[in-house]
Amino acid sequence: MQLIPELANKAANLTVYQRTPTHVVPKLDVHISDSAKRLFARVPVTQRAIRWITDALYEFFAYVGLHHGKLLGRRLLIAAADAAKMNRFASIRDEELRRRLTPDYDFGCKRPTFSNSYYRTFTKPHVHLQTTGIDRIEPDGIVANDGTKAVIDTLVLATGFDLWEANFPAIEIVGRQGRNLGKWWRDTRFQAYQGLSMPYFPNLLNLASPFAQLGLNFFNTMECHMRHMNRLFGELQRRHASTFEVTEDANAEFLDRMTGLLDVSVFYGGGCATSRSYYFDPGGEATLLRPVPTLAAVREASRFPLSDYTFA
Repeated sequence: MQLIPELANKAANLTVYQRTPTHVVPKLDVHISDSAKRLFARVPVTQRAIRWITDALYEFFAYVGLHHGKLLGRRLLIAAADAAKMNRFASIRDEELRRRLTPDYDFGCKRPTFSNSYYRTFTKPHVHLQTTGIDRIEPDGIVANDGTKAVIDTLVLATGFDLWEANFPAIEIVGRQGRNLGKWWRDTRFQAYQGLSMPYFPNLLNLASPFAQLGLNFFNTMECHMRHMNRLFGELQRRHASTFEVTEDANAEFLDRMTGLLDVSVFYGGGCATSRSYYFDPGGEATLLRPVPTLAAVREASRFPLSDYTFA
């Protein structure tokens, strides 16, 4: 989304090797005027009100759309897919090109994308779309699976995110009784109590754990985790303890609850098999996002039973 339109403005010829097409909806940009900025500075509550409104709208579409695939969420996802379809039709008149840029999976299976220029870029005469895949890279170019070769000056990589191998966990972590976190996740299931802590790993809080992300808003996610940590460390200090560890029962109950909620999500109810989405872990479960509203997660982070942890 970010690279291709900009590269097309500068390159004499641009060949895009597309792995998986994606839904692209129009991007609604709103200019924040200087007078609005002055108002925010003088009356901070106005800025907080704007954030509350935008967060509420974002939360509605992200949570209801992704995690209630059998109810209202299904209608929202169909409407979003229709918006992407209209964006393609308005931007691209070539029916064959439009077909090659059309996903065969439901909206929401991959992270939503927004752009007002992406589709139009492919209509430029010096931009070429290659969808057969890459067979090999040679010193002077790229050979596609159909045998065609593009001689290139520069190769730009935008191959997406491999979150699970790179960040789950990012370093080797060994807990009690020699339990290796990465191996345990891969041998059993990816799991973390409230997206933060795991049994057999005392004093470990990992902000990049399964079920850590709330909706698609990083700031709300971090603020929620800080509430959990504040409550946890407050109890640790009150008890004059030095270690904490989530119990196996609490972790298992949380995992069962999350799994049940995901059953009605677009990830399991939608046609996501061909999406190649990083929402899915290596076991095929959609454990990246927590399937609860942000407000519910914040409330739980502030009120979770302290008995879910052992202190020593």
